[in-house]
Amino acid sequence: MPVEVKAGEIAQVLLNRPERRNALDAESLTQLAAAFDALGRDAQVRVIVLRGAGGHFCAGADLAEVAQADDMAARRDYFGGVAEAVRAMRRAPKPVIAEVEGYCLAGAMGLLAAADLAYAGEDAVFGLPEVQIGLFPMVVMAPLARLIGMRALTDLALTGRRATAKEALSFGLVNAVMPKAELRDTVAAKATQLASLSPFVLALGKEALWEVEDLPFEGALGYLRGMVAQVASSEDGKEGVRAFLEKRKPHFIGR
Repeated sequence: MPVEVKAGEIAQVLLNRPERRNALDAESLTQLAAAFDALGRDAQVRVIVLRGAGGHFCAGADLAEVAQADDMAARRDYFGGVAEAVRAMRRAPKPVIAEVEGYCLAGAMGLLAAADLAYAGEDAVFGLPEVQIGLFPMVVMAPLARLIGMRALTDLALTGRRATAKEALSFGLVNAVMPKAELRDTVAAKATQLASLSPFVLALGKEALWEVEDLPFEGALGYLRGMVAQVASSEDGKEGVRAFLEKRKPHFIGR
């Protein structure tokens, strides 16, 4: 299976084509979108971690498959698969953490940008190399343009150069960079922290975080006022306030 899924409170999604540096073929993209859709609906799942097998996150599109697409419709279908995977990650009502080591290139940058949190090993390499082979990172610009500054995105997209993990941190692509040996434990600790929080509140919070970026200021204030009232009126919201006042740990029930 090009994508392996392990459900549970902290679910694991593994890009599993190490012989191809986890390059994304059509089957991988279909399975990736289906995995996030299913895990998003699984009440047991609190957090989803996305990583790659074999020392790399993902090298982007499987160019051998792209080359075999013999008309525009076939190419549109393939790149539509990238869009569907990104969309499924963004729509999942659970926090998604990307764990990045090795290559994170081309289409993989879209997966990275669609994650809610991202942590990288010092060895990680980031880039949008499509222009160097006569392509352009059209689909992944949608999430990337909402995450990093346009100067940084333009630099990466127009030159196709590769960026270091330190640069990725300065761009806002990742939350933190650390020695590779510490990456797995860091992600596990963050996932455990998130899993201890209210899944209902996290789902509404994630929805609001993504929604508010496209709203004008006054519209954002009105939308967020309604959202915070919904959170505060929830069982978990009321339990959290009681627990704080009673100086105890809250017991969240997920609604």
